Amino acid sequence: MKLSFNKYIRATTFGILTGSALALSSCTGDFEELNTSRTALTSISDAELPYVFSRAQQQASYAAGTYQTAQNLFADLYAQYFATTTPNFQSDRYFMHPTWIDSHWNPVYVQVVPQLKTLFERVAPGTSQYALASIWWVYSFHRVTDYYGPIPYSEAGNPGSTVKYDSQEEIYNDFFKRLAEATEALKSKTSEKPYGNYDIIYAGDVKKWIKFANTLRLRLALRISKVNPAKAKTEAEAAIAGGVLTDVADNAYMVKSLLGGDNNGLATISGWGEFRMSAAMESVLKGYDDPRIGIFFQPAFNSKSYEGLRNGLGPTELAVAANSNDNNSNIGERWIRNTGGGSAWDRQLAVQQDVMHTAEAYFLLAEAALNGWTAGGTAQSFYEKGIQASMEGWGITGAAVTTYINSTKTPVAPGDQQQSPALSSIPVKWGATEAIQREQIATQKWLALYPDGIEAWAEFRRTRLPKLYPVVNSVNSDVPTTAVVRRIPFLLQEKQNNGAAVEAAVKLLGGADNAATPLWWDKN
Repeated sequence: MKLSFNKYIRATTFGILTGSALALSSCTGDFEELNTSRTALTSISDAELPYVFSRAQQQASYAAGTYQTAQNLFADLYAQYFATTTPNFQSDRYFMHPTWIDSHWNPVYVQVVPQLKTLFERVAPGTSQYALASIWWVYSFHRVTDYYGPIPYSEAGNPGSTVKYDSQEEIYNDFFKRLAEATEALKSKTSEKPYGNYDIIYAGDVKKWIKFANTLRLRLALRISKVNPAKAKTEAEAAIAGGVLTDVADNAYMVKSLLGGDNNGLATISGWGEFRMSAAMESVLKGYDDPRIGIFFQPAFNSKSYEGLRNGLGPTELAVAANSNDNNSNIGERWIRNTGGGSAWDRQLAVQQDVMHTAEAYFLLAEAALNGWTAGGTAQSFYEKGIQASMEGWGITGAAVTTYINSTKTPVAPGDQQQSPALSSIPVKWGATEAIQREQIATQKWLALYPDGIEAWAEFRRTRLPKLYPVVNSVNSDVPTTAVVRRIPFLLQEKQNNGAAVEAAVKLLGGADNAATPLWWDKN
């Protein structure tokens, strides 16, 4: 049956406690009765609010099959962290699968929004609990709008027969407002522990949440730097002044477990044998002799060397033995371990899920300094600190890091069937021109963001750096092999059930509702 988008949201407000989202997934003719379910809790106690926040956090970081279709089969491929080894997965060839593109949308609207709206209604503005909910609202929604463009935002979770879409500019303006208000409110509450251990990222550490929020604000400021440079500068400098992530101990990870299927999404899908290291990753990691290569990936089972493959290979190319799973590198042992039997793997499902790394903050600061903004240091110093922070976050310290920072080695040709050239000619060692420096910052940020393909893809669209390979094949007439995917189209279910709002959203988009139309901040 077709479900009204807004009613679907309203019916699952207390999904954390009642499982009503599961009930709605089955067909029924009694939708209105379900919309006021007799079994759903209509009120909760203050003691249950920490559970609500925990659920909002958990649902914004996907597990199992949701992770695959929400992130891995789109953003991870378009960021060229991975390439698919399965011919049926045509998203690597730019096919916009109509039943996959809702996977990044539904968890936020069906689970995250109801939980956070409950908190906004139950806790007072200005409290630390309200501030954390606001920060998480921005984190969750910025990933959604950067996928699709205009989205339901100001009316998300509100009653109504239709739900309007807001422009990205309006949404980003609200992001900055929320983050500014949240960090201001938290300044005087650093001794509090909002939500305690039910905060599955920082366990209620307000000081770390302030840094996280300011780093997120700096990320978003850089995102709009081409479309609104004046506002970008203002927001960036305010975020920097407020204090961003600077210590590896502040890395944001989400606690995962095996209870209730709450596993590490990337670890889960890594055992399905459907993707491997990309040729882009191989070119850079091998060329730089990067010590992270053995952490990010494992040697291919057959060759015992690190091997990747080009994105967009079709059935003919994937039939070549060199492009098989056992001849290319799976992700590292943090997520999955080879048991010595070719494609036999032991998945590490309870490993923490990456949310934000301190290294990113340093690369954002480096770009801000290169822009001439007040950043509190030089672009080079921040760039080198970013490399150091990324290495340290993966357990690499000492002389190996110093050697890497001063290295003049460059990416290499991966030696594949496509005779792909080296991805770039830039070294790690800080360059002499601004053009080289910007590419270096973007390339090292790309490595430091791993495995967050959602953010890496957004940054690639904003900067067109690092210089990734064109896909070998495209099955999308709107996006040829010489182009890149700029966005994910609007959902079929939304067009069916919220059609007038979607039509208005296309006008806000400023182009056709396809994968070739750039987002508001994408000026390339």
